[in-house]
Amino acid sequence: MYPIIHIPADTSSQLEQMGTKAKEWYWDIENRQVLFKVGRPGTGENWAEKVCCEICRALDIPHAEYELASWKGRDGVISPTFVPNNGRLVHGNELLAKIYPDYEETVTYNSSQHLIQRIRPVLRATEIGVPIGWDKPQVIENALDVFISYIMLDALVSNQDRHHENWGLIVSPEYGLRLAPTFDHASSLGRNEKDEKRIARLETNDRGQSVEHYCNRARSGLYLATSDNRPLGTVTAFYEIAKMRPASGRYWLRRLEAIDLVVFEKIVDNLPNGSSR
Repeated sequence: MYPIIHIPADTSSQLEQMGTKAKEWYWDIENRQVLFKVGRPGTGENWAEKVCCEICRALDIPHAEYELASWKGRDGVISPTFVPNNGRLVHGNELLAKIYPDYEETVTYNSSQHLIQRIRPVLRATEIGVPIGWDKPQVIENALDVFISYIMLDALVSNQDRHHENWGLIVSPEYGLRLAPTFDHASSLGRNEKDEKRIARLETNDRGQSVEHYCNRARSGLYLATSDNRPLGTVTAFYEIAKMRPASGRYWLRRLEAIDLVVFEKIVDNLPNGSSR
């Protein structure tokens, strides 16, 4: 069973301004800077974040660590910073704006300028390394090869929040330029659906109400053309980016195929009772 970390009420904190959810930074007993993020009531955002973290671990996808937590009567998750001392996280919108002068850096959601092909020149640069502390397989040659696994994860869990502030690079005097691990997966796994609807989709004979149909409706934060009205589906986004690096795409698919379904069942079964909402 995954533990729920209880943070002392008198722990001092600093508010995090980025994003739409309540977030606070604090220092834990190991002197690590840790982010506490509150899941919105009536959703499964907290358990979705934890489940996605464990799925990443099973697939060896570089990821931010998440634990279920409680602080001052609020339920949420905690995540130690993955940015080293004297380093900083540069988000995708800032990176893309440096390459494309007309890029709309301040538009977070539904930005049709967030094109999947625009990410390629950013992450293929030879000076950008793989995430800090990650043991690189031989087939993985650059940051783009790793990023493909993030988009595969999005397809697997129907993550609909891969906008241009939910990926980036770490800039550090010690480590240079590195791809950041994947982070912020709370908009996944149908986390807003009630159990009754989940059960109905599992049991229905109506293909239009099936789990497969539901997952196929999931949209990434990536577009194929600026003229598109909607972002790519999460599965299509993976196929499009995998075409840029076919060997890496096949590598990550083989990793996924090698995982027994029992592994995923155990990940979900390890959630504490009552954490489903």
